[in-house]
Amino acid sequence: MSEETPRDVAEPVADPEFGPWLAQASILVVDDEPGIRNFLVKLLRPRCRLIEESADARDASRKLDGQHFDVVILDNVMPGKSGLDWLAEQRAIGFFTDVILMTAYADLDTAIGALRIGVIDFVIKPFRSNQLLNAVARCLDRARLQRENFVLRHELKSSSQQLYLRNKLLGASAAIQKARETIARVAPLPTPVLFTGESGTGKEVAARSLHSLSNRADKLFVPVNCGAIPSEMIESELFGHVRGAFTGAGKTREGLFMFAQGGTLFLDEIGELPYHLQSKLLRVLEDRRVRPVGSEREVPIDARYVFATNADLQKRVAAGTFRADLYFRINVMQIDLPSLRERDQDVLELADIFMREISNQLGMPRVPIDAGMRTFLLQYDWPGNIRELRNLIERTVILGEFREDYLKSRAERSTSDVTLADVERRHILFVLRESRGDREEAARRLGISRKTIDRKCASWQL
Repeated sequence: MSEETPRDVAEPVADPEFGPWLAQASILVVDDEPGIRNFLVKLLRPRCRLIEESADARDASRKLDGQHFDVVILDNVMPGKSGLDWLAEQRAIGFFTDVILMTAYADLDTAIGALRIGVIDFVIKPFRSNQLLNAVARCLDRARLQRENFVLRHELKSSSQQLYLRNKLLGASAAIQKARETIARVAPLPTPVLFTGESGTGKEVAARSLHSLSNRADKLFVPVNCGAIPSEMIESELFGHVRGAFTGAGKTREGLFMFAQGGTLFLDEIGELPYHLQSKLLRVLEDRRVRPVGSEREVPIDARYVFATNADLQKRVAAGTFRADLYFRINVMQIDLPSLRERDQDVLELADIFMREISNQLGMPRVPIDAGMRTFLLQYDWPGNIRELRNLIERTVILGEFREDYLKSRAERSTSDVTLADVERRHILFVLRESRGDREEAARRLGISRKTIDRKCASWQL
């Protein structure tokens, strides 16, 4: 906060006329005329989260180094250096923010030069309040849409992207309830979170759930699969780059860290991050700044960081393939997601949901899940977890039946690693479900005493 800005400032009031993002925006006004600066500050301060002002290019550069701004409102004619000359210098060293140019001389050459160096909008002096506010709103909408579109395209390229249950961690088992409770407890905090667990247990779903429960829920959730991006591209994808930073870098581009500004950045498969980038990630986490490839400037970043891995990071630290300092930095709050075989009867609930949603999406009839099939679902070991279950249901909807040869091969593979205690537990829980939780009835069907069921359930913490 600048010295000129009072500390006790009223919260900005959202103005529907100028879109939903203005009240959350941070704006820098650069103009050598005190009257113009005062007018713009008085106009924007009640409507924006943060408004700063600079009387010259040097002070503006200093403020850009210390604070992220969503929009810069720039005067072109200033003593010593024009606004466009200053902007060209800033773009060359790593400046990504949208710029609105104020000018009293709207000639064609100025307009062409401004567009070439990335001016987004113009206001011609003298201008009315609504003209300026509409220009700011357009910039904010444009930036938001660009980032959302980029993130969506990035997600669609990811092989792990799931279209179903993206924000819902479903199930009634004690294991998943414990995970949900921990997520709800940590969601409002800025603490980094590391999700661990086998592949296919829903780590991205859990991360999205955490984001939706946080105070950043109205900002972007940016998922990045560190194992899916080629090693030669991942630094530019994460941190962005300036024009000419490497062969093929024809224009300046923001990275995924910057797209997560104000929101949540989810780094999946963090154990696959190349070793040479691990030190750079550590620096970002500690300094909360990103240096784009080829840039001389570090960009301040305000984001929540969430990580996930199915690897044993401690073993990788011991093997020298994962930095110990990065491991301890990201492992502040670890949440282990249970495998599907540990979630008791959640498999039946998930199977029903997948059957309904996949059949609706494909426009094909649902396949009934009879008692025999439900017994198989409960007894199968599910090495591929939720992802494997979803694939089974999709294959079944397409074929119109549960294929017995496929199920037999899966069952034979599964039972080779299943203990007698596992089979007993699953069968008792299945009968309990069929008996709607009535332990007396379940004991009768199983041919055992009620006390036996009570003792078993107590040992399973149910």
